[in-house]
Amino acid sequence: MQGNRRKGISLFAAVAVLCGLLLTAPGAAIGAGKPIVIGGSLPLTGEFAETGLWIERGMRYWAEEVNAKGGLLGRPVEFKIYDDQSNVGKAVTFAEKAITVDKVDLLFGGYPGTAARAVMAVAEKHRRVYVSMGGHMKSFQQGYTYSFGAPPLMGEWWYEGFFQWLNTVPADQRPKRAAVYTINNPVGLSLQDSINRWTKYLKIDVVINEKYNSPLTDATSLIVKAKQMNCDILFSNGFFPDGVTTVKAAKALDYNPKAIVQGIGSVVPAWVKELGKDGDYVFSGTVLHGMLNYPGNDKLNAYVKKRYKLPAYPLYFGFGYVWMQTLQQGVNGAKSLDQTKIRDWLKTHQVDTIAGPMTFDKYGLPAPINFATQIIDGKAELIFPKNIRTKEPVYPKPAWKK
Repeated sequence: MQGNRRKGISLFAAVAVLCGLLLTAPGAAIGAGKPIVIGGSLPLTGEFAETGLWIERGMRYWAEEVNAKGGLLGRPVEFKIYDDQSNVGKAVTFAEKAITVDKVDLLFGGYPGTAARAVMAVAEKHRRVYVSMGGHMKSFQQGYTYSFGAPPLMGEWWYEGFFQWLNTVPADQRPKRAAVYTINNPVGLSLQDSINRWTKYLKIDVVINEKYNSPLTDATSLIVKAKQMNCDILFSNGFFPDGVTTVKAAKALDYNPKAIVQGIGSVVPAWVKELGKDGDYVFSGTVLHGMLNYPGNDKLNAYVKKRYKLPAYPLYFGFGYVWMQTLQQGVNGAKSLDQTKIRDWLKTHQVDTIAGPMTFDKYGLPAPINFATQIIDGKAELIFPKNIRTKEPVYPKPAWKK
């Protein structure tokens, strides 16, 4: 009887070992467990849909890549994505729903900065790691400990590269009089930080400094004023639709300053689709670009070229990917879905991303990042600093093509 019992135990142990080997062997069903659900909202319709859709595409490509390699912590990943319709209130509601009703395992970053800024407070309340663009500098100075910008879309940094380049232009060739038109929300207002500092330093007189409310349906009066006051540099501090409206008005009124500097929208593919050659020569900034020489960019560019027929991945495709890439490293580093462990790992380790290596300070921010861009022949080219330049800048702006 005792011998039979020992044989039974031995047989059970052998079966258990065999099962373990099958589960861990190469080619076994890794990633076949319960999915890790990553939730939140994006503006898939409404004012910011053009950008939100590219973020979603970058996130989904990341998920395809991760699942093809066995998943996250050996489990497949899937998204629970709500359409917040470009509404901040709905972004907050859906973040709460994802956490409290859907019980998602992780949160993903949102857009625009106004929505991300509001969701940061939700993430902190529920102690959920939130890797996103953030809501510009003030949002990161609220004392939140679970939010990270990896990288952030930091308005306070957005024109730094442009002004650093402009500082290399001989003083007698620089603009002398600036018109500054700013969307009246935290995103637009954050762009004024570098304008205020650098125009004083470069001795550029800001003769117009006005705010407008969204949506900007007609920029005619703004351009008329800038032209009448001989402003030879125009700052259009708004989103994609505002920038398009402003450029169309500038051409219609034959207002051709030495430089047009646009806030956020000129680096998305729809800029060229909407404006064609009229969208050329506009300056902006970025913290991420497909031509940066960091591991992974070539692979993303090849995918986007094949899938979307574009020469390089758009900025917001990259954002969707890199935010998830950062969260992935936090989860793998913590070896857990425990939010505090993920947070603590990210606070104390370097992440390596398509935007470069980053470590985070007490605010959840990396060291300041900004590269100057200019639309040249329909592409968002890197123009400064010189060591990453993909095209020589075109300055002053050529006359409009009739």
